[in-house]
Amino acid sequence: MKKLLLTSGCILLFHSCFCWGFFAHKKINFYAIFLLPPEMLVLYKPNIDFISSHAVDPDKRRYLLAGEGAKHFMDIDHYGSYPFDSLPRKWNEAVAKFSEDTLNKYGIVPWWIQIMLQRLSTAFKEKNKTRILKLSAEIGHYISDAHVPLHATQNHNGQLTGQEGIHAFWESRIPELFAETEWDFLLGRATYISNPSAFIWKRFLESAAAADTVLRVEKELRLQMPPDKQFAFENRNGLFIKQYSTAYSNRYDQLLKGMIERRMQESIFAVASFWYTAWVNAGQPDLNAIAGQDFDEEELKEIQELNDAWEKSGAHEHS
Repeated sequence: MKKLLLTSGCILLFHSCFCWGFFAHKKINFYAIFLLPPEMLVLYKPNIDFISSHAVDPDKRRYLLAGEGAKHFMDIDHYGSYPFDSLPRKWNEAVAKFSEDTLNKYGIVPWWIQIMLQRLSTAFKEKNKTRILKLSAEIGHYISDAHVPLHATQNHNGQLTGQEGIHAFWESRIPELFAETEWDFLLGRATYISNPSAFIWKRFLESAAAADTVLRVEKELRLQMPPDKQFAFENRNGLFIKQYSTAYSNRYDQLLKGMIERRMQESIFAVASFWYTAWVNAGQPDLNAIAGQDFDEEELKEIQELNDAWEKSGAHEHS
């Protein structure tokens, strides 16, 4: 979601939906497909548009369902300091120590990804084409969110340090400017993840460790660059939108030494590897037969209802 503020005849756009932007989520799922083995490409590549476009469905649900938000983040600094040893990595142990309500309040993304992996593996076992594609698209979203440093801190939008807007700056503005023209997403092949819990916790703790750098570097840059060089107005769909300027964005990206590109690359590799792991865990079913299935009408109806409700909410006008 984004908030519109009318000032001097111009509309200023600020993000308040804290996730990789729609652009980046779609690109991560898109590029992840090309890391899959041929046995999986027979299903995934012909459905690349579906898997890419529905990467954003979990964010649409965030506008509509209160319980959805916790699946996208974890304010792990609530539990102490790095490496946050006070928080058990196993769900049942964490519930016993802190309560399920507390865990949901501060986010559950590393655990939710493991649930989604199990669901995707079940869909492979059942040879259900629509659910495979739907769950593949959605687990890609949650895995990508776990790679965002500001998803791992209570200061998720710089609101505690006077840096409101930094979340969308890091994960939306900069990828939109540089991902297609300057960044490299030729990453090799997906691999089997023997311990998904350890894998995603490692990646999430990397995000948590980087959060201070994300905030510190932007604060230092803000002091170095004149205010009139930090922002620019752009015309988007007939609206004059206040955005971080290209020069400011480029300098921030340079000072982060490629962090955002690396986290996007790591997201792509992780998404493809989780897809591959789910398929292997299901016994590597032959996807040639599945590829020819018709889409399940009930599943498609559910997806369409989500999109209709999201559009009705008006959120799509500002995404």
